[in-house]
Amino acid sequence: MELLSSTNTSPLTPLGFLERAAIVYGDCTSIIYNKTTYTWKQTYFRSLQLDSAIKSLGIGCGQVISVLSPNVPAMYELQFAIPMSGAILSNMNTRLYAPVDLDMTYEELMKKGDPYFKWIPPKSEWDPMVLNYTSGTTSSPKGVVHSHRGLFIETVDSIIYWSVPKQPVYLWTLPMFHANGWSFTWGMAAVGGTNICLRKFDASTVFSLINQHAVTHMCGAPVVLNMLANEPGKQPLQRPVQILTAGAPPPAPVLFRAESLGFVVSHGYGLTESGN
Repeated sequence: MELLSSTNTSPLTPLGFLERAAIVYGDCTSIIYNKTTYTWKQTYFRSLQLDSAIKSLGIGCGQVISVLSPNVPAMYELQFAIPMSGAILSNMNTRLYAPVDLDMTYEELMKKGDPYFKWIPPKSEWDPMVLNYTSGTTSSPKGVVHSHRGLFIETVDSIIYWSVPKQPVYLWTLPMFHANGWSFTWGMAAVGGTNICLRKFDASTVFSLINQHAVTHMCGAPVVLNMLANEPGKQPLQRPVQILTAGAPPPAPVLFRAESLGFVVSHGYGLTESGN
């Protein structure tokens, strides 16, 4: 007798966090970027609309869609919309820019879709969801495929490890293309957080956004900590801000300076090629 079936189980995927966020946190703010603000309900329907638009282009399951974008709302939506369509998401390093032949704008593509489109979860949680490229351990870049199941577990694990509460205010100082934003692209949907998008890192802008939006959490490599700690116009934070750093061991002097400003620093370790 088969113990597992569609009646008593469903495939693990972090994409379901967005649908739940639209229900549980529907009218709460999901994204803030300059003067643009979206709610979780709007982000969900925009992602569905983009999912529909992608399928209208004839892109099918298992095909790879590469994304080259800074930390703007479109980049966040694509982390859901592309894998919701069945395609495989591949975020590219924005520093590897090449000339672009523009066919249509993002919003023009969006208009081709249906915001009430019914997305279909993956048939198997082991289906590929993301294709990342990493030079870790081998120096030369290599592709790493992550499944829906692997990314679901990674996302939940990251939330638990960092003790992320419900509805945090998360500032995107970490590029979303960097290992999928360490899974917090999907993690913020899981906890109904507010994503403060930052197109380009600038230490003075970061301090301004922290105070303006009462930021609670952010991530970044040790170089980010260093730039914040050495910003000429820095002032002690009005309230503590949790910051997760990884990629290299942060030097002790940088840690001391960052913590003296009010940052609560946690150090993590990740290996892109260990995902599945």
